[in-house]
Amino acid sequence: MQKKIKQCRLCQEAFGYEPHPIIQGNFNAKIMQISQAPSRTVHETGKPFHDASGRRLRGEWYRISDDDFYNPDYFYIVSMAHCYPGKSPNGGDRRPPPICSKQWLQREMQLVQNEIYIIIGGIAASHFFPNEKITSLAFENKTLNGKPCFVLPHPSPLNMKWFRDYPEFTQKRIFEIQKEVHRILGIDSIGASETNKKGGM
Repeated sequence: MQKKIKQCRLCQEAFGYEPHPIIQGNFNAKIMQISQAPSRTVHETGKPFHDASGRRLRGEWYRISDDDFYNPDYFYIVSMAHCYPGKSPNGGDRRPPPICSKQWLQREMQLVQNEIYIIIGGIAASHFFPNEKITSLAFENKTLNGKPCFVLPHPSPLNMKWFRDYPEFTQKRIFEIQKEVHRILGIDSIGASETNKKGGM
């Protein structure tokens, strides 16, 4: 499946450049993380969340190491659009083309045997919970495909107004999600995984 995704060229004409599908993780990953689309930086490096958003996500929100975040048995990292969708005429990033999630994401969600879902950003959240807003979803424990699901606002530096308007997310809510991430991954309070403590990684 992943080999087919990485060879996908469905959006080549729409983007105007060579597509670069970004995907990482094994089908037995504990957490399936779904966001909007790779950034331009991620498109160039080929490493998901290898940008300012990723640094906040890993270091401040999850409080886990890069090794744990990029462990394919821990996280299956994917997006609504597997490729960077480019810029829109008004200068912002294009919305992820729906053909990508229809062609690939739905099938991935059937294959990945995750324990929990983490949905990142308003666009991804609206796909799975179309009648609810990110301002409420970010503070609720949801269920997706019969599994626990947590919704995060996008950690992008461009999203600072949302954090100013809803300070309770970073003051309280994120610690509840962080605790669940640590529980699923077997990470103790100082951020060292059980595997690391045993010298297995």
